[in-house]
Amino acid sequence: MGAVNQRNVSKIQTTYVQQQEYAEIASARKRKLLIRRLSLFFVLASIIAYLMISSLLSQSATLEVKAAQKQKLEQQFTELKKKESILKEDILKLNDKEYLAKLARKEYFFSKKGEIIFTIPDDDKEK
Repeated sequence: MGAVNQRNVSKIQTTYVQQQEYAEIASARKRKLLIRRLSLFFVLASIIAYLMISSLLSQSATLEVKAAQKQKLEQQFTELKKKESILKEDILKLNDKEYLAKLARKEYFFSKKGEIIFTIPDDDKEK
């Protein structure tokens, strides 16, 4: 019966009631606009966050690759420094005439006057 009674009730047509209806409609529109703005803001914020995180991850991966490359190059650099020091020592030794003579006798089998060179095979080479 309550539903039947409500159908028979008519609205009062005053300016106050009309203003209240317009205010309710306006507040509903404002709520919809607020929800749309907030959803747009969250979508944009999530896109920006995704871009920032992806760039951070790619930069960290690039940094790791560069660090590994740097370590490898530093190791090569130290090896080259060692080779350089060995070569500098060889240059100093090659300027010494006694060392050159000893090297020529050893490597190229040159001999002094009256000297006989015997070659003894190494055991390591035979095996």
